Amino acid sequence: MYRLNVGGSEINPSQDSDLWRTWEVDSSYMITANAGFEIKNSSNITYSSVNDSSVAPLLVYESARTMSNTEVLEKKFNMSWKFGVDPDFDYLIRLHFCELVYDMENQRIFRIYINNRTAADNFNVFVRAGGKNKGYHQDFFDVVSPKVDTLWIQLGPDTAAGAAGTDALLSGLEIFKLSRNGNLAYVEKYGRGVSSPRRRSSKTQLLWVGVGAGIASVAILATLLFCFCNRWRQKSRETKNNPAGWRPLFLNGSIVNSTANAKGAAGSQNPYGSVASIRVGKRFMLAEIRAATNNFDESLVIGLGGFGKVYKGEIDDGTLVAIKRANPQSQQGLAEFETEIEMLSKLRHRHLVSLIGFCEEQNEMILVYEYMANGTLRSHLFGSDLPPLTWKLRVEACIGAARGLHYLHTGAERGIIHRDVKTTNILLDENFVAKMSDFGLSKTGPALDHTHVSTAVKGSFGYLDPEYFRRQQLTEKSDVYSFGVVLFEVVCARAVINPTLPKDQINLAEWAMKWQRQRALETILDPRLEGSYCPESLKKFGEIAEKCLADEGKSRPTLGEVLWHLEYVLQLHEAWMRTNAGDNSFTSSQAFGALVEGEAEEGEGPPSLDEETGCSRKSTTRGSNESTEDGAEMHGH
Repeated sequence: MYRLNVGGSEINPSQDSDLWRTWEVDSSYMITANAGFEIKNSSNITYSSVNDSSVAPLLVYESARTMSNTEVLEKKFNMSWKFGVDPDFDYLIRLHFCELVYDMENQRIFRIYINNRTAADNFNVFVRAGGKNKGYHQDFFDVVSPKVDTLWIQLGPDTAAGAAGTDALLSGLEIFKLSRNGNLAYVEKYGRGVSSPRRRSSKTQLLWVGVGAGIASVAILATLLFCFCNRWRQKSRETKNNPAGWRPLFLNGSIVNSTANAKGAAGSQNPYGSVASIRVGKRFMLAEIRAATNNFDESLVIGLGGFGKVYKGEIDDGTLVAIKRANPQSQQGLAEFETEIEMLSKLRHRHLVSLIGFCEEQNEMILVYEYMANGTLRSHLFGSDLPPLTWKLRVEACIGAARGLHYLHTGAERGIIHRDVKTTNILLDENFVAKMSDFGLSKTGPALDHTHVSTAVKGSFGYLDPEYFRRQQLTEKSDVYSFGVVLFEVVCARAVINPTLPKDQINLAEWAMKWQRQRALETILDPRLEGSYCPESLKKFGEIAEKCLADEGKSRPTLGEVLWHLEYVLQLHEAWMRTNAGDNSFTSSQAFGALVEGEAEEGEGPPSLDEETGCSRKSTTRGSNESTEDGAEMHGH
């Protein structure tokens, strides 16, 4: 019934030389695709037994999926796959394993659950397969009751085993439906008071099944032939009017397609009778895109994602641009690609990366953005040879990102939740002005009579709101949590998840919160900032981040309140710089006093974080007003 290559790409019949089988990818069957990392090793893979050589091709064992973020999530967390099955049948579940990482036993021990029952505990692939890089399979038998139409396969840590690693691993999965009487057909149970048909002999049943299958095959073939011819005629008519390209996108009730105005005012007849105008930018010809990227020169690639690659380019007027090209051979990321078009078509703000135009020729899907000369915020924190950002530039970058996010949350009628806030999605222009990017996972916020949006969990581990993960209920406060992780990343200049560190340091959010609660955040401060920051501003900065990471969303501040306090942090630091004038003996209390004195002259006192809610005790924020005004100006309101 199912045959999956777990953690790898699809295997077509020609790659399975023994039995010519197709092995699907597993991500669509996972409850949470991000629950497992994909790992690969294409060298030195062998079978643990000669009898296994026809069970699965070696390609299955060259990839696997292991648990993500095991040190952060609850130990009850599992990688989970869900399959629809026919009730009241027996099933054989065949799991394929190959240890690709550890070269000693007892380094990865886990449990296997089938339909919420423990099928195996203390499961050690290295021991069972006889070493590393050895393909091995294990069969399990399960009986599905008449009331169950779902089969769950789950792998999770076995903390009682005392292994060095508490994660699980799986390379492949097969589910076979077994017959008890020679009949594999499923007959719906009849309602109460209606007699069920008499059971025929197995030979008679097999005969009728064969006849029925033959008739069905002919009918299906005829139907497909008719649909193909009809579709071909329809496509021929459409081709005369529309070149091949994107399928029409429904944006705010209007349709954006290849008939869009080349100068950017893309408006067309709404299927409901109204006309809407959507600003999607200039329509580029593919020849222009090829010229701008030197025919998609690999040396110009500045980014890579599931949709494809991002190139640095230069259009005719000399403007530098970033060109995002969807992979023409893959549908991966198409939904996110279209979401980004929809979002950027209605969003304009100086702290959001701007969409310049698009191209939709020859089945290409290409978006053209403003070029951000200084790349990602993360590249200036760690992992590159770029000079470190000063404390002032770091705070200003956080303020810019907060303004962009605050506009997302408040600029539309229902607000927009970004859902993937992280330092790689905060870009810096030539003046180090920060702008939010990558809106492929964004969701429209809840309606007025709702408190959340129920949706599958998506985002990046390390930044993911644990409340959203547990409940699958998305709110604006999920962005606030992710932004809090960004703030600690700015302070510490290290990856949010680093499995090479000691156990208590693997997760940045947990590690930084431990020091913040002790009011000793400077202990883990980026050493390159030593002596060049205002201690009082760092203290306030840590308090903001701490409030953002509250366990419950209702206890976290809004982005507008976070923005206010970040601006206050910047004022503290600037006051310290002015008064200090190179004298490192200047104290934080002096900086605070200088700032209060300056604000008193303007008739305004410093804000403070409410200890219970983390909210500003002021009712308005300068930052939020500024963001809203920027957005209104761009929309022409």
